[in-house]
Amino acid sequence: MIMLFPAAVFAVLYVTSRRRDARRLRNGVFLVSAIACGLVALLSEASRTTPFTVLLAAFGTVLLVGVLGVLLIGNGITMLRLEGRSLGNLLSLFAGVAILVLPVLAVLLVLGAHPQSLPSWLTIVLVALGLLLGFACFYAAATFAAFGVYSLVYSRYRHTQTPDALVVLGSGLIHGEVPPLLRSRLDLALRIYRATAPGTTRPILIPSGGQGDDEPRPEGTAMAEYLVANGADPTDVLPETASTSTRENLLLSRDLQQSAGRNGETIVVTNNYHVLRAALLARSIGSDAQVIGSPTAAYYVPSAFLREYVAIMVEHRQLNALAIAGVAGLIALAVVWSLLPI
Repeated sequence: MIMLFPAAVFAVLYVTSRRRDARRLRNGVFLVSAIACGLVALLSEASRTTPFTVLLAAFGTVLLVGVLGVLLIGNGITMLRLEGRSLGNLLSLFAGVAILVLPVLAVLLVLGAHPQSLPSWLTIVLVALGLLLGFACFYAAATFAAFGVYSLVYSRYRHTQTPDALVVLGSGLIHGEVPPLLRSRLDLALRIYRATAPGTTRPILIPSGGQGDDEPRPEGTAMAEYLVANGADPTDVLPETASTSTRENLLLSRDLQQSAGRNGETIVVTNNYHVLRAALLARSIGSDAQVIGSPTAAYYVPSAFLREYVAIMVEHRQLNALAIAGVAGLIALAVVWSLLPI
């Protein structure tokens, strides 16, 4: 039960960090670490009375990974069929293949190198490559678990105060009109807008999005039309039509909000898969805005979550590169040490 102590430590770190600011990715790291340590403690205790518990857990993990890989491949095929060919739509297919192939390759590299049939230096190098690949798989799984679990937790965050402004992030138009994905964001903003208590100042609505190369007009313009057509007072709608990214959405919408004299609480509305990354970006620009998410079609969620994960990993590329480079350096030192004559 020794693992209960680190589980408790990570749980305390999670609660403390979450109270300071819910918009931190480290919250997910602390939460997943607490859960993992707790599970290891329970598994260790159960193995004392049931010796085969560890084997059953290992088999269950392998089975779960295999099922996950197959489901992701199936989702990738669905995305190609319904959304068309693009790198973003291929992510779940690539992830499914990687989950099934890369761990097996890492094990084969470590266990399949035979000193009697290969030069000793080549055996050591193959084992080192296997260990590095295994660590990369573990690192990707751990960071995605932290991102995915905390995305779900943060997306259920309840904001009880009436906001001064509602910023709705754009997501692309279809033939110049609001598609279902974007409509779900606007409908959620309208529900909050209509729920304003009598006698309370209604929040302003800032639909935010510029004009893409394949769009006949800015997203913010189409979104504003939708809001007004569905009951929003035109004087409460301030479209932002120049942004080209989520960061610009937040920055330019904040400028509009300040120019309107609405400096109170801000709620940013997006889809549930995009909530955590939008919150991280809001924090990075010094905004106090919190983010809420609207529902997304089930088939679209896996690919969308993977895109958000990749985007966050790229945004934190220096930290990720440092972590992987550190382990790679340790493995390289071990290889060099093994090749030195005794």
